[in-house]
Amino acid sequence: MAETCTDKKCFKHHGLKVRGGRLTGRVVSTKAKNTAIIERDITRFFQKYQRRAKERSHITAHLPGCMKVAPGDMVVLGETRRISKTKAWTVMEVIAAQERG
Repeated sequence: MAETCTDKKCFKHHGLKVRGGRLTGRVVSTKAKNTAIIERDITRFFQKYQRRAKERSHITAHLPGCMKVAPGDMVVLGETRRISKTKAWTVMEVIAAQERG
């Protein structure tokens, strides 16, 4: 059962430091290698019109090899240094896994 993590950008098993903000969101896609697309639902309030508007935000996050996530799972993201051109967040834990099957 002891699985070795070979991902050098893993925050648990190698030296990637997680600092800064924490976000929660839902996994939309895991098709890219070591990458997960996370969607956040945001409600904005416009003072001038006294109305609320729903918005969605997509965040590209690093997915360590030792973590198993699938589309629909709720995850916690942690802010890291810039890992690539589009990734500055890493998946830290799975809050709620979607039922499969």
